[in-house]
Amino acid sequence: MSRPKIISPDTQRGSAKERTPPGQTLTAKWPVLHYGNVPKVDPARADWKLKIFGQCDAEYELSYADIRALPAVDVFCDMHCVTHWSRLDNTFTGVATKLLIERARPKPNARFVMCHSEAGFTVNVPLEEFIKDDCILAYQWEGKDLEPDHGWPLRGLVPQLYLWKSAKWLRGIELRGTDAPGFWEQNGYHMHGDPWEEERFGW
Repeated sequence: MSRPKIISPDTQRGSAKERTPPGQTLTAKWPVLHYGNVPKVDPARADWKLKIFGQCDAEYELSYADIRALPAVDVFCDMHCVTHWSRLDNTFTGVATKLLIERARPKPNARFVMCHSEAGFTVNVPLEEFIKDDCILAYQWEGKDLEPDHGWPLRGLVPQLYLWKSAKWLRGIELRGTDAPGFWEQNGYHMHGDPWEEERFGW
């Protein structure tokens, strides 16, 4: 049975040049960039859970097996890193963030999410952007499980923002009424991160 395929809007801007935001250079590779060591994660362990919590009426947790059992979608998208590289024509597979957030029943004041990852890494995203149709929690890229360097077993995918907003090694999604800086935002990165506006640094 084939999965639904979501086409990220930015892939429809035209030619490769028209799909490349200002200040970016195209690459055929997927460069590895992260802070610190790659976490050693075993999602089969009983204590591995993804928690959705915060400003919602129905907090809950999922095991990795639960996540892989949920309806999957493919997202065809481009990737843009704040370090000036872009990679076009990627297909990620995972679970729609909108499905997961709706299950938690957000409170009316919920307007942002804070993604929590292994080793205390965090990243903030506006809720309305986090639940766009092309946003998923991804576990595969090009038909294969993600490499640990790229966030296995689970990473966020928010294609319309710079790639640091797509948190690797995800373990929690916190619904919030107010915005707050995550790890990179506390270290000078932009609070929003739109590549077409070159929102790289500063608030």
